[in-house]
Amino acid sequence: MAEEADDNVIFVGNKPPMSYVLACVTQFNDGMDEIHIKARGKAISRAVDVAEITRNRFEEDAVIESIETGTEEIETDEGDEINVSSIDILMKK
Repeated sequence: MAEEADDNVIFVGNKPPMSYVLACVTQFNDGMDEIHIKARGKAISRAVDVAEITRNRFEEDAVIESIETGTEEIETDEGDEINVSSIDILMKK
């Protein structure tokens, strides 16, 4: 069951937003009922863009079910702990 849950997660990073939009549309076309769009730090605004572009242009029957925000501790190369904001957008069709 854990493997299935990981199939519907899209991690947003530094690529252009349309790369992630394509991944979202592909997941919905492959029969997924819901997908998670996750991002941390500076990629949060890109994740919001991905969700909005997907919902408004490609999957108009998709809805944003929930948005969760949080803070994750990450260890830097120097060994320091820093806090980084995170977001998880749940979209359902």
